[in-house]
Amino acid sequence: MKIFTVIGARPQFIKAAVVSRAFKEHRPDVREVLVHTGQHYDANMSDVFFNELDIPHPDHNLGVGGGTHGQNTGRMLEKLEALMQAERPDWVLVYGDTDSTLAGALAASKLHIPVAHVEAGLRSFNRNMPEEINRVLTDHIASLLFTPTEKAQANLQNEGISSPHVVPVGDVMYDAALYFSAKLGVENNILENLSVPRGNYILATVHRAENTDSTENLSCILKALTLAAERWHVIWPLHPRTRNALNIRGQIKNLPPQLKLIDPVGYLNMVQLEKHAALIATDSGGVQKEAFFHGIPCITLRNETEWMELVESGWNRLTPPNSASFILDAINKSIGTRGKNIYPYGMGNASKKIAECLFFSRA
Repeated sequence: MKIFTVIGARPQFIKAAVVSRAFKEHRPDVREVLVHTGQHYDANMSDVFFNELDIPHPDHNLGVGGGTHGQNTGRMLEKLEALMQAERPDWVLVYGDTDSTLAGALAASKLHIPVAHVEAGLRSFNRNMPEEINRVLTDHIASLLFTPTEKAQANLQNEGISSPHVVPVGDVMYDAALYFSAKLGVENNILENLSVPRGNYILATVHRAENTDSTENLSCILKALTLAAERWHVIWPLHPRTRNALNIRGQIKNLPPQLKLIDPVGYLNMVQLEKHAALIATDSGGVQKEAFFHGIPCITLRNETEWMELVESGWNRLTPPNSASFILDAINKSIGTRGKNIYPYGMGNASKKIAECLFFSRA
């Protein structure tokens, strides 16, 4: 059996690392063709993940990135179609909700190749988010939908998608958190390099267009983190889009020394930063879950989240980023808190279930 895997962004590299490993360990008779669209092309956002997560280097790199959503999706679609015609896979496997996800699903559907979608059924119910459009369309294209939670399964059922197409497996990000946390060694010394004490800093990540493209939102986030830095160290790995937006507006100058803006970090360094933070402030869906995996309180700098179980259980606090004082208040109220004991993401064997299901399924 041949599986054509499409990835293009940081979260997909992490998910693919554990699923590709599951193919090797549990289904060595599967031939995986790994295709990197190039959506994340910066070395700190791409190459480092392949190297440190032991992901095989892609069989194909399309080199598509840096354009608008429409430009990227169209160029990916054209190149993926030609590759799929040449490779003739049994399945096309896509992850998450990026432009790469949608392009892979569309290209496969036009060629009548069955699509499997990992992390299916997530909904923010905000159609202004490009990610929401990508995930909804991909779910309605896919022949196999691997859901991470019961809420995701219910969302699909509400849209008329149900068994046998929907397969609850758990969350592959939980698989990754368990596997790679156990592999952290003394060489992961990012905290010492940054001179920040364990448990006494805030980790921030901001990358979504709704924040980076909004002068109001990004300014409120920056002001809140600047105020928080009067009491806490703040570590902020800057996504290239975020750095560009701050530079254009001249907002990087004259920041307090306790607010450290750093380049994007690899996955293992990110795990170190997450595990030892007092709080994580993010607009990333994946980082919300990683905070929970490591038992760290989180505020989500958005109006909604796909992971409502974390809000309902007290691990996460939705914090619309339109007021610096509101963000700062959420930070102060969340630090030192813990949510309820919940286990919504499976048992850490989602990747094995995916590998087995794909091998034995026929669309």
